[in-house]
Amino acid sequence: MQRSARKRRYVAVVLAFAVATWWCFSDYGRPPTVRFAQLERHMNTGQPPVAAVESSFDWSGISFRYHPGDLEPLPAGKASDIPPIQYQFKRESHADAAIREARLREVRRVFQDDWQAYRRHAWMKDALKPVSGGYTDQFSGWAATLVDTLDTLWIMGLKDEFNEAVNAAAGIDFGQSTSPRVNTFETNIRYLGGLLAAYDLSKRDAVLTKAVELGNLLYSGFNTENRMPVDFMDFERAKSGKGLEVEFRVVSASPGTLSLEMTRLSQLTGEPKYYDAISKVTDVFYRGQNQTKIPGLWPVYVSMRNQDVVSGDQFTLGGSADSLYEYLPKMHALLGGREPRYEMMARGFLETAKQTLLFRPMLPGGEFILIAGGAQVLDDGNIVQDEESEHLACYLGGIYAIAGKMFRNPEYIEIGAKLTLGCVYTYRAFPTGIGPERWNMVACRPDEECAWDQERFVTATKQHREWKPHLPLGFTTAKDPRYLLRPEAIESVFIMYRVTGNPAYMDLGWDMFAAITNGTRTALGTHASVRDVTKALPELPQEDYMEASPVRIHHTLGITNVGI
Repeated sequence: MQRSARKRRYVAVVLAFAVATWWCFSDYGRPPTVRFAQLERHMNTGQPPVAAVESSFDWSGISFRYHPGDLEPLPAGKASDIPPIQYQFKRESHADAAIREARLREVRRVFQDDWQAYRRHAWMKDALKPVSGGYTDQFSGWAATLVDTLDTLWIMGLKDEFNEAVNAAAGIDFGQSTSPRVNTFETNIRYLGGLLAAYDLSKRDAVLTKAVELGNLLYSGFNTENRMPVDFMDFERAKSGKGLEVEFRVVSASPGTLSLEMTRLSQLTGEPKYYDAISKVTDVFYRGQNQTKIPGLWPVYVSMRNQDVVSGDQFTLGGSADSLYEYLPKMHALLGGREPRYEMMARGFLETAKQTLLFRPMLPGGEFILIAGGAQVLDDGNIVQDEESEHLACYLGGIYAIAGKMFRNPEYIEIGAKLTLGCVYTYRAFPTGIGPERWNMVACRPDEECAWDQERFVTATKQHREWKPHLPLGFTTAKDPRYLLRPEAIESVFIMYRVTGNPAYMDLGWDMFAAITNGTRTALGTHASVRDVTKALPELPQEDYMEASPVRIHHTLGITNVGI
């Protein structure tokens, strides 16, 4: 989502860029069950017991003003026959293994440098400032980097570091906040998501205990008259149980990005209230999906106070809406297909998006790639395409690929590949090897072969004051030239590799990793955002900000045989 950069995890950067590459480069030659069993034994045996410290406020003891009524249970019955998503890898050669393992060691080294920088300079704080060595507590002060990195530490087999982090997480006090207003979306994806991932891997009871505490905190955000969640929670009023007021207008990703974590918490605890809460939200989006101005898609802005998800006229698959769409096929998988709404909603948006929001850009080399743009619906009903895209939309290639496997639709996998290569193109086109945050291109006209048209391109550049002469041909802007250490592009590269088994994706991922780590390294030995990736300078200008996800994904890109 826009304001948070979907997963703008201000956490030790390449903490996730590494995991993608790590998964991709790890123990390719052994069966997945063998590799995972070895890692599980290493990480989960001989551990001293850790007791969770109770938070200073019991969120489960609130007497709500607005009661939920009868709770909807988790869907029961036989799971659907969902096909395996991952390609069946064959044993690799010794030469390929040597290359992969060397890359994997480098990814792990980068991750450990970033983790140690966080540990030295910002331990138990939300985020390290990677240039100054300071810290920020912008996510309520509950150690966002630490919680968000628990699963990465486990996946990389860093047993001592994981144990230390679990001990620290077990003492987080969710009864206190550094901010009087708690962001529901951010708290869910960073904290609850991080704790649940760590528990699923490690089975540490203390981690689940803290996840339940946090789940109860988030559940208090549904204490509203219509049982829709608030976007920002008044922390002290939420404790009182007096009820909260739903905001009039929010971005659609905010209420639409609670389902996976709350559902998983119900699955792990047997407590239906978490699933019941998000199911009511799903009902609103499900009922409105085919009543919007672009049926199949939801507008960027919605009103959960009025339960209106149909009136808006701006549409995108990128920031502000992204994770609403991302979660739909994943919910279908998580529930084993037992709840048909998620498949119907996923199919609906995938079909509509390919017809209205995806476009082939005109390029001097004639490459057939796809880019996710936006659209606005005019008063007369005409749809105006927006040729602007952004890094946040780069998750979409992986989502099409996953949906293609689950729904047995090869066309979706092909679309996913073209979308993924579209985002990779934005990296490779610039001299730094890194893609910008936002950019514009010229869409090919429907039903044309899309040969390069220099005159048309020049005309298009004149319509954008952000165009600069040094931009590569094909780009009419790099509207936001920053690189914010985002994971979406490498995430799709990782998924395409796991879905297709095509080793070219490993090489693409490695090139991205090398460019990012070289271009973002700071004097502290960690990594920071870059202000302008469009110019090759001896030292790229940096911002005192970092992101968590990319290293995790680069790491996972290297463990090719762990099933998904």
